[in-house]
Amino acid sequence: MPLQSRLQWELKERQILAPYAQLSAESKGRCHSEEVHVSRSEFQRDRDRIIHSTAFRRLEYKTQVVLNGTGDHFRTRLTHTMEVAAISRTVARTLSLNEDLAEAVSLAHDLGHPAFGHPGEHTLDQLMRDHGGFEHNRQSLRVVEELEMKYPEFNGLNLSWELREGLCKGFRESFGGGIQPSLEAQVADAADEIAYCCGDLDDALDNGLVQAEELGEIKLWESLDTALNRQYSKLEFDRRRRFLIRCLIDLLVDDLCQQSIKNIEESGIVSADEARTQTRRLVGFSLRVRPQIQNLRDFLMQHFYYHPSVSRINQRACEVLQSLFNFYHDNSHLVSPKCALRIKKDGLSRAVCDYVSGMTDTYALKMYAKHIGTDSLLRELMPDRAK
Repeated sequence: MPLQSRLQWELKERQILAPYAQLSAESKGRCHSEEVHVSRSEFQRDRDRIIHSTAFRRLEYKTQVVLNGTGDHFRTRLTHTMEVAAISRTVARTLSLNEDLAEAVSLAHDLGHPAFGHPGEHTLDQLMRDHGGFEHNRQSLRVVEELEMKYPEFNGLNLSWELREGLCKGFRESFGGGIQPSLEAQVADAADEIAYCCGDLDDALDNGLVQAEELGEIKLWESLDTALNRQYSKLEFDRRRRFLIRCLIDLLVDDLCQQSIKNIEESGIVSADEARTQTRRLVGFSLRVRPQIQNLRDFLMQHFYYHPSVSRINQRACEVLQSLFNFYHDNSHLVSPKCALRIKKDGLSRAVCDYVSGMTDTYALKMYAKHIGTDSLLRELMPDRAK
């Protein structure tokens, strides 16, 4: 059997994808010209560059919600990203969209996330309030456009325009795209919401922070649990809740696909660029399910994200980021060589922010111990590492 070429793959896309899908052969290209690959499409190359990046590997040691390293089963920023990518591929395939682009956007969406989860992001935003602030979506774009250094001719990963467009959340006007991103990027956003809602609930249950009797507050869970009782009334709780998490993901994915195809058909769009001109996103959940997802998010906010044991540890961890930011700001000669090169170009504060935000939880704690000391804060966060 002959090897499949890029041209054959592009032809296959034209044959099997919907007319409103983003074809790799119609990409707007890259900032820096490169020869096309003999066997891989543009979005497949994007995906591979992301997976092989330093920033992607660091996600393994960055907190999702529960502090990284405090348990073997809790999601990290990497495992969350992999779940988002898997859901994205399923939804994109069902809608006849470009799976490779949806997957690549999913894999890159958290590359700019700092250590210690969203509290870490908030901490850096406060520290950078007089220097443009900090937001992980903007930082993800900055990572792939500037901070990764793998090529002799340019900084960044030189990803396709469509991939970079998909990372622009809340600042699309500065990127020069349409009103909306591609449908594939919209799929990645929705998959992110499914992954973190279901995954965070699973982690909260695994951590013992949410009890079985509290789950009745979640309307989606209650309806699924009632249906499961008819067939498996005596199923033990751990097996039951793991199966219900799976059912919850299935329910949300199915609703997303059903409603999205309805929205697309009603819009009458016949091209990827037409999807970008719509006044609302076409990939989304039904009116019936949207408030139920909000109910789940509110439950997680109350019972998990701001649970005293989680928020106290995360806020204490953020003191590590603040201390490191201030330390390197006052001792810029101790930053990494790559960071030092950026000080003249981007200013001291932004360069230090890039350096600190790129740190994993593990490395941040290590640098805190090295420069600031193994004090009570470090012993509280990681007692084994503070010895």
